[in-house]
Amino acid sequence: MVLPAADEGVSAREGLSSAQAAQRLLEDGANALPGTGRRTLRAIVRETLQEPMFMLLLAAGSLYLVLGDLHEGLILFGLVLVVLAMTLYQEGKTERAIAALRELTSPRALVWRDGQSQRIAGSDVVCGDILLLAEGDRIAADAVLISSTDVRVDESLLTGESVPVGKVVANVPPVTAVRPGGDGMPYLYSGTLVVQGHGTARVVATGVRSEIGRIGSALDALTNERSPLKKQTARLVQVLAVIALAASVLLVLAYGLMRGDWLAALLAGIALAMAMLPQEFTVVLTVLPALGAWRLSKQNVLTRRIAAIETLGATSVLCVDKTGTLTENRMTVAQLYAQGAEGVAPESLAVDYAAQTELPEAFHTLVEFSILASVEDPFDPMEKAFHRLGQHFLASTEHLHRDWTLMREYGLTPELRAMSHVWKAVDGQAYVVAAKGAPEAVIDLCHLDAAAQARIAAAIESMAAGGLRVLGVAQARFEGEQWPRIEHDFEFEFVGLLGLADPLRAEIPDAVAQCGTAGIRVVMITGDYPATAQAIAAQAQLDFDEVLTGDMMVKLSDSELQERMKTVSVCARIAPEQKLRIVQALKSNGEIVAMTGDGVNDAPALKAAHVGVAMGGRGTDVAREASSLVLLDDNFAALVRAVRLGRRIFDNLGKSMSYIMAVHVPIAGMAILPVLLGWPVVLFPLHIAFLELIIDPACSMVFENEPSEADVMHRPPRDANAPLFGGGTLMLALLQGLGVLLVVAGACAWGATRLTESETRAFTFVTLVVGNLALILSNRSRTGSLWTLLRVPNRTLWVVTSLTLALLVVTLYVPVVAGLFQFGVLPVPDLLIATALGLVSVFWFEAIKLSRRLATRRVA
Repeated sequence: MVLPAADEGVSAREGLSSAQAAQRLLEDGANALPGTGRRTLRAIVRETLQEPMFMLLLAAGSLYLVLGDLHEGLILFGLVLVVLAMTLYQEGKTERAIAALRELTSPRALVWRDGQSQRIAGSDVVCGDILLLAEGDRIAADAVLISSTDVRVDESLLTGESVPVGKVVANVPPVTAVRPGGDGMPYLYSGTLVVQGHGTARVVATGVRSEIGRIGSALDALTNERSPLKKQTARLVQVLAVIALAASVLLVLAYGLMRGDWLAALLAGIALAMAMLPQEFTVVLTVLPALGAWRLSKQNVLTRRIAAIETLGATSVLCVDKTGTLTENRMTVAQLYAQGAEGVAPESLAVDYAAQTELPEAFHTLVEFSILASVEDPFDPMEKAFHRLGQHFLASTEHLHRDWTLMREYGLTPELRAMSHVWKAVDGQAYVVAAKGAPEAVIDLCHLDAAAQARIAAAIESMAAGGLRVLGVAQARFEGEQWPRIEHDFEFEFVGLLGLADPLRAEIPDAVAQCGTAGIRVVMITGDYPATAQAIAAQAQLDFDEVLTGDMMVKLSDSELQERMKTVSVCARIAPEQKLRIVQALKSNGEIVAMTGDGVNDAPALKAAHVGVAMGGRGTDVAREASSLVLLDDNFAALVRAVRLGRRIFDNLGKSMSYIMAVHVPIAGMAILPVLLGWPVVLFPLHIAFLELIIDPACSMVFENEPSEADVMHRPPRDANAPLFGGGTLMLALLQGLGVLLVVAGACAWGATRLTESETRAFTFVTLVVGNLALILSNRSRTGSLWTLLRVPNRTLWVVTSLTLALLVVTLYVPVVAGLFQFGVLPVPDLLIATALGLVSVFWFEAIKLSRRLATRRVA
């Protein structure tokens, strides 16, 4: 890394202006690596033309040209272009959805611009920006540290070394290149991870000019993994492709041997292969999940891994944080408890910002030291609440110390959940130490006697029972040059307690109720006291009779914890590392677990859960990278909406795939039966290409737009191990197709007794097309009646239906087109009969759905 000359006129306090940043972004380009863009139009066309269906269409068109049938060949080539255009539209829509998701999932950066902190896309970071870094942040660009508090960075992405390295502030601007790795250096590198401390850094290189850019790595936030569903479907398609190939070869041989026309036999074989190949499965498995992920983003839920959508609808347990997920994360100090001087009784006060203009003197020190133990420009909602309390009540007193200098910080550790700040006053030799944290940790720091601990514990229990989050505050003084190694070496005095109110989100009780009707158990996990957790659980209408604490967990074996987690819905005083045990216990019980988290220590639990859900507002980069979904507004209700949408997407996948399988049965059957029964050929490649114009948009666009079933959140989660398309579902789809095939074959046989060959072909084709449309309508719901479904809005359905019927009329009654399709003019009465037969072909399935509804009502 080479650090350029310092930016003139740009201070670390002000940072760049928006105009300067925009100019530099224009000059240097986006802070992105090559290889992360979306597919080009040329790539999509190339992949599409390699699909078997297009190759068969091209082969059929070429054969017609060999036979001298110019019109038929050109029409087929024209249909290739039409289907290609439709495919490009679908793929383009999918790519745009994925590109939008990729933009949202790109790393974010907190920078100082225009004199204030701003959260921007990592791609918008430019040279000269001031990065504000904290534990858990992924560094957005190469930078040099300009202020630091115990910053340690994991640079294993670049060096392969897993041990984090310490960073120091640069005293002299470097002039030579420096490689990653090594302690005591001021250089930070794009893509590396802050694992401890916080600080600020000035960006010196972005994009391809960064160290990771020179190495040539390309990181893509939205992984394109093969999901279990895709693997299942790939196996099914392979089996069907082998069957299609074998059947086509046999048909060519049978046709050629029986009729002696081998070119016509080859065309019949191509028609059968086109009829049997369910290439739409791959379209559905790409389009529906991608557009579903785009729909989820509109619900403030970002999909980082498309495969998570499969699991979302099967989730049986939602493990959620209390703060910011169930509550608004809008902290307000609601109650104070001041310890008082020796011999003075403790005092308690309920804070009322509207009615009170000043605080009693006894509480001034408590507020003063809560602010001194917080950062000067806080991001944490609790620290913001302390500063807001001080500004409201102590603004004109001597208890706010804007001119003091922060000398040393002691951060939170797993062993001691408290933090301390050491300050140098303007006058005086002694250093002032302020500590805050979990009350038991602060009590431990102060070495109080049993009587004092009992009084404070009673005050804590009283605050927690009111649903308040409780923090303790302590003070100390220190003289000397050698800082103590740990906080316990200071002689702390207990100052008091602060109770913070964080109101429950208004929509949470309804969201919890929806989970109950959907067979999903909600488990609240919090670091708060049991009494606080129970108070919030009661407001959220969660079962709060049984509470599991972190101390209890320590004493439980894995098997005992599994048993407890079968009934527990509230977990309190839980450390982040204990969340992993909770997730593993639930998984061992056979539950499908979705887990929310926001911190660095939450990452293992998020990764272990079936669906890891990170917080978009307050979550760290590490948590987001370990997760499958990101809640952009940190709201539990959005997660419940995501479960609902996940179930809808999975339902629509099943409907679409059932339709695909069902519709191919009559098409393939009518390509085989006439040859075997000695009838005139009904379906040529041109007819099947026409049917593809209906099937492709129907299976992707129509079913993707299908709204949720009425009972989508009134049924238990589906079995995650059960295949989407297998067993009874596959058999029912085949029976649907056979039902349509029997009607179409019967129509063909009946038409042959009273119509000419070309009129019979037209009569049969109309029955098949209308039967196809009837299958679309019938598969919109597995329980609702056909007549009820007609009232369910789906604009895409009616567009596809209208266009299909219009094109069908053109093929029947426009002489040039009818000649190409080898149709005779079909009398209107026969047209109506064929239409009626097509509709009747699915009535037996409607009868099955009716019997199911009646059986359900009898059970209810």
